[in-house]
Amino acid sequence: MNKIKFKWLTVMSVILIVVLSCNTTSHEEKSLEKDQIKDTDPLPSWNDVSSKRNIITYVEAVTSRNSEDFIPVKDRIATFDNDGNLWSEQPLYFQLFFAIDRVKALAVDHPEWKNTQPFQAVLENDMAELAKQGEHGLITLVMATHAGKTTDEFDQDVKQWIKNAKHPQKNVSYDQLVYQPMLELLQYLRDNGFKTYIVSGGGVDFMRAFVTDIYGIPEEQILGSRIKTSFDYNNGAPVIHRLPELDFIDDKEGKPLNIQKIIGKKPVFSSGNSDGDLQMMQWTASNSYKSFMLYVHHTDSIREWSYDRNSHIGKLDKGLDQARRDGWTVIDMKSDWKIIYPFEK
Repeated sequence: MNKIKFKWLTVMSVILIVVLSCNTTSHEEKSLEKDQIKDTDPLPSWNDVSSKRNIITYVEAVTSRNSEDFIPVKDRIATFDNDGNLWSEQPLYFQLFFAIDRVKALAVDHPEWKNTQPFQAVLENDMAELAKQGEHGLITLVMATHAGKTTDEFDQDVKQWIKNAKHPQKNVSYDQLVYQPMLELLQYLRDNGFKTYIVSGGGVDFMRAFVTDIYGIPEEQILGSRIKTSFDYNNGAPVIHRLPELDFIDDKEGKPLNIQKIIGKKPVFSSGNSDGDLQMMQWTASNSYKSFMLYVHHTDSIREWSYDRNSHIGKLDKGLDQARRDGWTVIDMKSDWKIIYPFEK
């Protein structure tokens, strides 16, 4: 063997050893990473209960390429109700508290409100009378406090309110009353290729003003009820005005309609807490892919609130019956969650 050939073989041998060593290291590192991911609890604020196990079993099944239930990433759509599902909703929807605070702030320019319902009830802190005003009264409050502004002005009003307002019973800011276990669930799904959406009966512009930072969900992935708007070129400084008229209510059958119109795909995972979410769950359950329906059942009267079938807010009656009949997963808040709010950690 000549010297040139010997040197060439020696060099190639060294390269081969280095490559094999690198490949082995890379493989070991990848295996270690997988083991570490597997050993890390993705839902640490949940007790080891059936709801948690059901979620993890489902996610592993639909994200494994070797599984007959595998779902391509492009079809991993997860939709979440907001009020009572991602944050608290008692004793009133947070957006209604915003409307009430706005009425009080604007009352100085509306002396007629002192003798006009439902404004009089708000100014006198008469919640019993306000409840008697029903849906019409609530819509009147919303139109008076949510319309007559540009979208930018309304956005600033909401941001300022959420920065300073406090819940009357919990005495913390409203943005602290989000559910830590659900924050973990949102992140767990995103870590596994799911695209998460909010599909709520709440006002879409109200939520978009601040919940993106809380949930990690972009504004364009937040769906909700909306009022009518109009475009104004405004001499080269365009604005969009909010009008005192409802455009769409994103509740009950409105949820699947809005999902189809805006997302354009049927969810494979949906989560809610009331009968207002039932049609969204039914729509998800009809997916040809393996689907997962998750209800939050409010059973903790000490740490949060306990309510379901007879509640004036977040009524869970028909949805609870269908969940039990069809084998959907139901979270028992009292027994399933170690903590409820992030500040309890």
